[in-house]
Amino acid sequence: MADPKGFLTTPRETACTRPVAERLKDWNEVYVPGSLLPIISKQAGRCMDCGIPFCHNGCPLGNLIPEWNDFAYREDWTAASERLHATNNFPEFTGRLCPAPCESACVLGINQPAVTIKNVEVSIIDKAWDNGDVTPQAPERLSGKTAAVIGSGPAGLAAAQQLTRAGHTVVVYERADRIGGLLRYGIPEFKMEKVHINRRIEQMRAEGTKFRTGVEVGRDITATDLRKRFDAVVIAAGATISRDLPVPGRDLGGIHFAMEYLPLANKVQEGDFMAPPITAEGKHVVVIGGGDTGADCVGTAHRQGAASVTQLEIMPRPSEDRPTGQPWPTFPMLYKVTSAHEEGGERIYSVSTTHFEGDEDGNVQALHLVEVAFEDGKLVQKPGTERVLPAQLVTLAMGFTGTDQENGLTAQFGLAMDARGNIERDASYATNVDGVFVAGDAGRGQSLIVWAIAEGRSAARGVDRFLTGTSALPYPVKPTDRSITV
Repeated sequence: MADPKGFLTTPRETACTRPVAERLKDWNEVYVPGSLLPIISKQAGRCMDCGIPFCHNGCPLGNLIPEWNDFAYREDWTAASERLHATNNFPEFTGRLCPAPCESACVLGINQPAVTIKNVEVSIIDKAWDNGDVTPQAPERLSGKTAAVIGSGPAGLAAAQQLTRAGHTVVVYERADRIGGLLRYGIPEFKMEKVHINRRIEQMRAEGTKFRTGVEVGRDITATDLRKRFDAVVIAAGATISRDLPVPGRDLGGIHFAMEYLPLANKVQEGDFMAPPITAEGKHVVVIGGGDTGADCVGTAHRQGAASVTQLEIMPRPSEDRPTGQPWPTFPMLYKVTSAHEEGGERIYSVSTTHFEGDEDGNVQALHLVEVAFEDGKLVQKPGTERVLPAQLVTLAMGFTGTDQENGLTAQFGLAMDARGNIERDASYATNVDGVFVAGDAGRGQSLIVWAIAEGRSAARGVDRFLTGTSALPYPVKPTDRSITV
């Protein structure tokens, strides 16, 4: 146990964010660099080293949280990094982007503020990079087997790294111009600077993983060709079909899916554009969807100089306290104030868009909405609550409905699909096609980054067993486990 009295004597402290006025002028991460290091040892000491660490169950990766908390408390950063990497390929991703279901399951959180597990995690990995503890882990020998991974998001990268380290020759195919999937183009720079992706890619290259960008399987290369070239295929293409809003005026100019809007802002940071082709500058912006993607649109619009930003959510405002129907150690749906919300704007709950209004040039200029409520389990509109919001830019951030089927990937492989638009798989992550596996959102549906990494690691084990008859790779989660999802 790190500090036997730590949870009694040390209050919870979290990372400091930079002043709003300062961070709105740039796209750097919102946190004060180095603000965690002076406090993180004592924060790790708040871990009680419970007899039954429920944080293990809260984390789909099964992270060894009490162990690396103890090492962090003792400032043994090398040992902490080893324990962290034992279950997680990319803790710098999860430490910045995961909503931390482990903290919701923290035993201390029953009657006190939970341990800052996420902050400890990111401190350990950042320290490991600074100290040179993150190095390539090339396999001792090659198996002679080959595997293709389709998609370079967290699931694809995790599967690729595990398979490479098992000795297989792995090629990752990405249809975008850079590696990273939604980590690269869906997550704004102010939430995670892309240097964290870039150095992991360099580590993977040094281990032997090969990357092919600008190649869309189903269009640029067929499934038949891919199966001829490789002994196994992992599909980690994500759930990229955005949920639409079929209301009058949807075809007006200025209404875009979040994944049309956010990538362009990231491409500016990559140096591809001087200014984004879709910008919020000087416009009244409405974001439809109250989740993390919606918050990303809010923060992006602020930095682009929006005249106003309003975020709409059809569901009621969540509680600030754990609801009785979501008891510890489950992951509760709580009211969150993200860094983007700290920067301004308005959030409106329990409303539904009825239609959009355009100007004489065919561009959106207003959004009409109405208040809604649940009655007998059905969502109904409240008469007399209609209102109009000015809107020259609208982003639709209402989630995703399944993996892309228009490029021919699923049809060419002959994959079975479920009713939710996901690729079916068995307990080993194998699809109905021999030698073809699926991991992450493509098989699970829209979910969390920590689930994507866990599924990538698990699918790699299934592939390894398929190729060699046995596997020493870990198996974090089964495909049927949906205890934590979104």
